[in-house]
Amino acid sequence: MFGFFENEQAKKIKGHLCNLAALAKADGNVDDRELNFIITVGKKNGVSASEVRKLVAGNTNCLSDLPGNDSERFDQIFDLVDMMLADGIVDETEMDFCVMMAEKLGFRQAIVGVLVRKISQGVKDAVPRERIKDESLSFLNYNSLPQR
Repeated sequence: MFGFFENEQAKKIKGHLCNLAALAKADGNVDDRELNFIITVGKKNGVSASEVRKLVAGNTNCLSDLPGNDSERFDQIFDLVDMMLADGIVDETEMDFCVMMAEKLGFRQAIVGVLVRKISQGVKDAVPRERIKDESLSFLNYNSLPQR
């Protein structure tokens, strides 16, 4: 999938998979559940398991383009938080990485902690992804209104 002339979407997918790999490595151990999670995200986006394994192993350059809208940004931070919870252990390093990535993705610093906690709680409570997304996007839109 990732050739010399990557299109913008391929760069975004690759970057997202690299971010997931970086999170998996944040606690010093890539758990099988984390690797399987990354492979599943890759497959949903047309990336083979072998290519995902290369990305996770660090055998591929990981420069990427940031998502272009709130929906794509949410999907990426949701996957990061969901994977953080995959092994059943939330390491402080992983939580810090998710917060840092939320900021890098363009979410305002003032709300990233709340956003990550909202997604975490929703995943733990088995709330459907789209419902968490809808509630979070309305929260993000509400918090981006100008202050009086």
